[in-house]
Amino acid sequence: MAYQDLTDFISHLESVGQLKRIKTEVDPELEISEIADRVVKTAGPALLFERVKGSDTQLFINAFGTEERVCSALGISCLDDLGKRFEQLLTSEPPSTNWEKFRFLWKLKDWAGYLPKMVTRARCKEVVLREGFSLEKLPVLKCWPNDGGRFITLPLVFTKDPDTGRQNCGIYRMQVYDHKTTGMHWHPNKGAAQHFRRHQELGKPMEVAVALAADPAVTFAAALPAPEGVDEMMIAGFLRQQAVKMVPAETVGLNVPANAQIVLEGVVDPSQSRREGPFGDHTGYYSLSAQFPVFELQCITHQLNPIYQTTVVGRPPQEDYFLGKAIERAMLPLIRFQFPEIKDIHMPFEGAFHNLLIVAIEKRYPGHARKVIHGLWGLFQAAVTKVIVVVEEDQDIHDLGSLSFEVLNSIDPERDLEFVLGPVDILDHASRLPMYGSKMGIDATRKWPEEGFTRRWPEKSKMSPHIRELVTNRWKEYGF
Repeated sequence: MAYQDLTDFISHLESVGQLKRIKTEVDPELEISEIADRVVKTAGPALLFERVKGSDTQLFINAFGTEERVCSALGISCLDDLGKRFEQLLTSEPPSTNWEKFRFLWKLKDWAGYLPKMVTRARCKEVVLREGFSLEKLPVLKCWPNDGGRFITLPLVFTKDPDTGRQNCGIYRMQVYDHKTTGMHWHPNKGAAQHFRRHQELGKPMEVAVALAADPAVTFAAALPAPEGVDEMMIAGFLRQQAVKMVPAETVGLNVPANAQIVLEGVVDPSQSRREGPFGDHTGYYSLSAQFPVFELQCITHQLNPIYQTTVVGRPPQEDYFLGKAIERAMLPLIRFQFPEIKDIHMPFEGAFHNLLIVAIEKRYPGHARKVIHGLWGLFQAAVTKVIVVVEEDQDIHDLGSLSFEVLNSIDPERDLEFVLGPVDILDHASRLPMYGSKMGIDATRKWPEEGFTRRWPEKSKMSPHIRELVTNRWKEYGF
């Protein structure tokens, strides 16, 4: 069943013992960050801070701090169920019989039910402030000592393509400069950045709406790297199995989630930029300061007694790791649709998302691993992955210790490592240039004679199954 808004999700977490209320006054500058960092790294509960210094608004954090809570947020029993949902969409056969056509039409009817639903009344407009507003009244965090200031870290940023009118929703951090202006840190390859460049060409201000603290499926959909032109709110409807209610913003021509706790409305002037950062990022290092567009607030709407949702971005694991793991499982069917030979993928948190992608394949021909490596470098977010390792399908790619043992025993470095130049993640501080550097592919599959390997590949040393069973059955006899 879909959560109607964030408070619905919070109530559920409290009912199952996954929420802790903090009644002591705490400081949004560094103190909350340290508390949340300790809690997420010990698989602790979601936190609701009821008294935040300098603000009358409660603060909710660590909503997605375990796989269990991510599953709960999305209404699934395990993360692989998410991939199965998307796989059903991709593997639907064209209808051939009248009965199949009827079922297909019924499925289309279901899809129509996932499209955003426009409403005229909304909880996010219980209070409308066109003047007298201030961002400084929100409990915005400063997470790390050398951060350039306080950052809104979980904003759902809505923009519109000026040519097609299609909306995009993404999560881009916002540094609060003063009571009415923030930075807008969208990366050049993101949908909002494309909209911004088009507004620069047209010389027109860009309208922006920012939803804070929406229901969890909407937040997840905003984080998902959706194909270009696909409405993230339709994906959220599919995840919720219920349409997302949307309402027109008060002062900009955009639609926003009706049940968001808080909505910020304003414009970005394409001729202006400002120094943004540094910012303690998910790599565990500070991303450097740079020039970014400036968002100017012109209206705030919110629910009565709203809750501000945020997250700490820093050395993993943090909330974004568990969201990233869910995205990994959701994207696997889409990747397998392009590359059926891929059996599984894994992005360990030690790789900070963009540094390492491990792939298990069914090897079918000489050079197959390299074909997969280069194919992935042209696909979705994998295009900026620094290192891709390809192994055989019988490897456990989720056990890094065992996998490292197998990979290092299976490669000849000169033969099996390949280096290329290309786009890299903007957060890669080690690349020779911003967003451009070298990437490495590792073919750790067993080599065939057709690949120039004429020696016999050795067998793995394993104990006989009947001996293992015998020892298991007699284990207590040995005195253990």
